[in-house]
Amino acid sequence: MMSKYIMSVTLLLFLFFQCAGAVALGSESKAAYISSAEDGAVVVGTRVAPPFVIEDDEGQLSGITISLWEHIAAEMELEYRFEIRDIAGMLEGVENGELYAGASALTITAEREESVDFTHPFYVSGLGIATSYTPQGIWQAFMAIFDPEFLFVVGLLMLLLLFWGALVWYFERKGNEEEFGGSTAEGIGAGFWWAAVTMTTVGYGDKSPRTLGGRVVGFIWMFAAVIVISFFTASIASSLTVTQLDSKVSGPEDLPFVRVGILENSATEIYMNEENIRYRTYPTIEEGLRAVEQDRLDAFLHDAPIIRYETDQNFRNEVRVLSQTFNDQYYGIALPLGSEYRNQMNRILLDYIASPEWREVQKRFGAE
Repeated sequence: MMSKYIMSVTLLLFLFFQCAGAVALGSESKAAYISSAEDGAVVVGTRVAPPFVIEDDEGQLSGITISLWEHIAAEMELEYRFEIRDIAGMLEGVENGELYAGASALTITAEREESVDFTHPFYVSGLGIATSYTPQGIWQAFMAIFDPEFLFVVGLLMLLLLFWGALVWYFERKGNEEEFGGSTAEGIGAGFWWAAVTMTTVGYGDKSPRTLGGRVVGFIWMFAAVIVISFFTASIASSLTVTQLDSKVSGPEDLPFVRVGILENSATEIYMNEENIRYRTYPTIEEGLRAVEQDRLDAFLHDAPIIRYETDQNFRNEVRVLSQTFNDQYYGIALPLGSEYRNQMNRILLDYIASPEWREVQKRFGAE
């Protein structure tokens, strides 16, 4: 009887201390959100990543994510202040309770979900590739003449003219010696000239076939030349244009064979490791793009809207971002695990991103 009494008391004491510890832990966690804030305001971690978080010369923040957070805070009647951190510091602060939330351009990943919670995604992006840009100009057009692709197209055209010139000479060499006579080289040369004049529809009239065979050849070449000249004009123009804008990288398939840089501690590392692509890390996006500009990198990878914004602002006509994006990125707001305010925040967020106001925000900051 006494043993049952002792066991019951022991069990009650155990449950009491467990509940007390949980309450204390909850109070301590809640206090951590405001421990370093002023006037009871919660602390929100962020990272400058235009156009999502933009910092002006006076230290004022704006941008897509900032506008979203301001709306959420107003709806939840939250007093807050921002604290600038890097990606690792922001996630760590949310995880250990120093931060109420982390709001920037944070990609939701399975690895990050192990230590923090995320709201529903508010923006879907993809990885973009920044590479060197060669501006068009007279010198670039002149150098493009010596491009192997351009020379191949021109050589193919010469062979075609030589073929039709030799063919018309074969039929005209006896019946029209005045225009296609002389030695074999002279006759084929005359035929080459006739084929070129006919193809370009210049029509000098200095040479024309007189025999039946020669005229049949001429008739066929007149119509075929219309198609041929159109094809070669397009091919030569395309070759010149592509050469002027040529770079070592045209898409993600080229990344394993070139020098690639990414932002350190970014979600891009996951993609690079999964694809077994070697890379260098840079502490800021600006440093990575600068390395591309100075030919120390062939490509810099990061979220497409962010590097497009940075390129337009600081590297115009020096670095370009390819139009193709890949490996979709979903941005969310980071919250401590088990946050009791997550559901409320999600409802506010989903209502806002479905509103016309949200579309205006994206348009204002150039990320439609």
